[in-house]
Amino acid sequence: GPRRPHNGAMEIKSDNPEHGFQFPGVFELSAMGSAEADLHLVVPMVLEALGLTVYRDRMGIKPSAKGNYVSVTVVFEAHSREDYDAAHGALREHPAVKWTL
Repeated sequence: GPRRPHNGAMEIKSDNPEHGFQFPGVFELSAMGSAEADLHLVVPMVLEALGLTVYRDRMGIKPSAKGNYVSVTVVFEAHSREDYDAAHGALREHPAVKWTL
């Protein structure tokens, strides 16, 4: 495998400085689900239950072409990669949510 520096951390370099996730930080997440599922209420509630800060005034709701589905985009604050992964994980596990982006 690749040789590690003596401090045990592997150095990750990116050509694009914006590319890496910076924590703590503000992130955007989209969840898609049935139009009847009240996702605009469900999504922020799930994230807030994890202790994350959700900027409710920056939420976006986009119905699908036929109106059967809705995509809800929320802006939230994550303090660590674990927070970010937990947000996606909790939403994916929610019965109302078909998938997350």
